[in-house]
Amino acid sequence: MFTALTRRLSRTDWGMFLIAVALLATGLVMVYSSSYHFQLMGWADVTGPTYHFMKQLRFAGIGMLFLVGGWLVDYHIYKRLVIPIMVLTVITLVAMAFVGRWVSMTRAADDLVIYGSIQPVEAAKVGAIIYIAVWLESRGEQIKQFSVGTAPYLLILGALAALIAMQPDYSTALLLVGTASVMFFVAGANMKHFILYLIFGILLVGVPVILLGYGAERYEIWVAGPFSDPTDKGYQILQSLRALSLGGFSGVGLGQSQQKMYLGRFSHTDFIFSIIAEEFGFLGAVAVIGLYGLWVWRGFIIARNAPDVYGRLLAIGLVSWIAFQATLSIAVATNSAPVTGTVLPFMSYGGSSLVAALGSVGILLNISRSGQRSRPGER
Repeated sequence: MFTALTRRLSRTDWGMFLIAVALLATGLVMVYSSSYHFQLMGWADVTGPTYHFMKQLRFAGIGMLFLVGGWLVDYHIYKRLVIPIMVLTVITLVAMAFVGRWVSMTRAADDLVIYGSIQPVEAAKVGAIIYIAVWLESRGEQIKQFSVGTAPYLLILGALAALIAMQPDYSTALLLVGTASVMFFVAGANMKHFILYLIFGILLVGVPVILLGYGAERYEIWVAGPFSDPTDKGYQILQSLRALSLGGFSGVGLGQSQQKMYLGRFSHTDFIFSIIAEEFGFLGAVAVIGLYGLWVWRGFIIARNAPDVYGRLLAIGLVSWIAFQATLSIAVATNSAPVTGTVLPFMSYGGSSLVAALGSVGILLNISRSGQRSRPGER
């Protein structure tokens, strides 16, 4: 038993683990730094300066349990259970779509269930990635055929993205489309079909904005610039940009941010990167981006070394999701993209997002262990 555990430890990609822990530790520090002033602002639900930090610390503990569980459990089990996983995912998304008509469960219903910030869509997105990985592997070379590959894939993706967007959670739907695109490409899609797929994806993203006006105000203020409405629609992004400006090269110091007072309840969630840049400056911002870059690099190595197509696609999906989400969150904070309400993985306050991210790391570690085990000469 001891020998088996030693082999399991030696085959695990600890670089991936250590980078994730570094991101998590940085996030915990910044959640405290960007939220300890909430009590001073008189918010009734805040009982002390460590209120959000302690909750995030509990979430981190739960997330580490999921990480260890994902590391220990053979990732092929998810493949065998893919139908129940997909059924549960669809049921969750349908239920959330109806509930979301009067309560924004994905954003505003913080503290709804135990320890707060429970967002079922975070678990559903992992289930969707597992199903997509299994489906793409099952098609094999048929994925290059439009009738049995591209067309049904477009239908599956369209249905999942629509269910997520109905919650409403348009940014998560957008992230799913981007993640699924990478998985489809890696699976060996026909390039002509892939171009058609990308056109479909653009339409899937653009139609709700053009025809339904979904998120149109955010897009318009992004195009016009935040100074076109500095006291209302452009207020948050102006405060974010000011935080980036005040940070300068080396920052104002940990806990010394002034802009967190103006970003309010978004300082420790959607705009936590802005507070990082203000307190640690350009150097700190680049360091955080570098950590994400290293994490993605280790993830792609795990995908490359995966022992089977399913493992490779699953790893690519999980890594791409977090990479796209981090990119979008940073883009919003720097006004490189319209405000979407996307949190920074591993760092922003939010239980479900943190638990899902750490659970994904556990699955990736399990895939890395399986990939190492499959090397010639090893059993």
